[in-house]
Amino acid sequence: MGDATARRRDSMSDQALIEATGADWQTWLRLLDERGAAELGHAAIARLLVGEFEIDGWWAQSITVGYEQERGLREPGQRPDGTFSASASRTVAAPIGAVFEHLADPERQAVWLGDVELSQRSASPPKSVRFDASDGSRVNANLTVRSDRTVVGVEVAKLGSAEEAAAAKAAWRERLGRLAAGLE
Repeated sequence: MGDATARRRDSMSDQALIEATGADWQTWLRLLDERGAAELGHAAIARLLVGEFEIDGWWAQSITVGYEQERGLREPGQRPDGTFSASASRTVAAPIGAVFEHLADPERQAVWLGDVELSQRSASPPKSVRFDASDGSRVNANLTVRSDRTVVGVEVAKLGSAEEAAAAKAAWRERLGRLAAGLE
């Protein structure tokens, strides 16, 4: 069994897969190999699963990603377009409006952001804001109210490698820590 299959099994049991789809990971790997899935793109594999096997879209995506990782077609964290993404989150003891302002306002960003500059692409106050970053990545921040706190979730997309994704995750954890410290 490959590392990807082990990772997939860590996040989802064979039993859950069998109950949802009627087959385990090894069976899905074999069925997809028999149909030449290694030569197909991500969307084509997912369509094959939905069309031929009548698998729900969510399960088709999960099986497709697991297959691609197992067959060396995709690294963990890699998106279908070949780029990588990373995410980080932090719960902040502040109201959502104040957190949003610290995220979206360039003057306030200077206090907690550090070595990257953000150019706002779009915003849906006070729940989300999207940026282009000076390092070439895209940054999507989503805010959720949890009791009297705000959860800030950041996804950094358009990264070139798994190493860049790991570095981005660490950097954004630090940035969100500084953001929280400035608001609490």
